[in-house]
Amino acid sequence: MSTRFQRSRPLSTIAAVTVALGAMLGAAGASAQTAAPAASAPRAAHADSSFLKNAAEANFGEINAANIALKKGVSADVKSFAQKMIDDHKKADSDLQSLAASKGVKLPTEATMIQKGKEKLLEQRDGTSFDHHYAENQVSAHKDAVKLFEKASKDAKDADVKAWAAKMLPALQQHLTEAQALETATKAADKKK
Repeated sequence: MSTRFQRSRPLSTIAAVTVALGAMLGAAGASAQTAAPAASAPRAAHADSSFLKNAAEANFGEINAANIALKKGVSADVKSFAQKMIDDHKKADSDLQSLAASKGVKLPTEATMIQKGKEKLLEQRDGTSFDHHYAENQVSAHKDAVKLFEKASKDAKDADVKAWAAKMLPALQQHLTEAQALETATKAADKKK
């Protein structure tokens, strides 16, 4: 009987440890489950998160292209517009970083591959041809940005994201108007060449 008791004792000890571990894991899982919704509550909806990421990439694209324009542009108007793009988009990016952090959205840290490709093509240009192509790219980029921000200002699920998109929209529309005027002026200068 003593050998039988000794055999069952290790089994009962293992069973007790297993039950205890199961209870601890169950409790840890339950507390993790209750903590998880609280931690993820400020997360933005998928569409809002995508908008914030696209806005960040657009800012990088604008700033990068403007830096190239400051180096390669020949027209004072092009350089002035480029400096405005740097200043305005850096400010917008700072606001965007704060908003994204408050919503638990990790933003990209650079422009898209398409934007980088456009930058490479732009860098191949010189003189008035550079100015004209920079202005053309700015018209295209700001048309896309205006569409993106118009949609978010109407459709964003998060009130803060919607408000930020609406707040930024007039500046982007103004950038588009200025880019269109710059395109017209640089096209005329490029044709005189």
